[in-house]
Amino acid sequence: MEFDWHADEISRATPLNTAYKSTQNVRRFLRSQCGEAFKFDRPFMAWIRSGAPKTMGDVADEWTRRQGGA
Repeated sequence: MEFDWHADEISRATPLNTAYKSTQNVRRFLRSQCGEAFKFDRPFMAWIRSGAPKTMGDVADEWTRRQGGA
């Protein structure tokens, strides 16, 4: 069964797959992890879609790192 990025519950352990989409559900999760200042930019999106295995926790941690927070 394919993960529904629009409706399924996202956790830090949720793996990214080829069907990944930057939905409102993803934004809500990342704001809960990174704070209200979270936003996507092109370099960050390219990193997400790089094909390297990662989880949504990795995505949140990378955004925080890029902001100088970790």
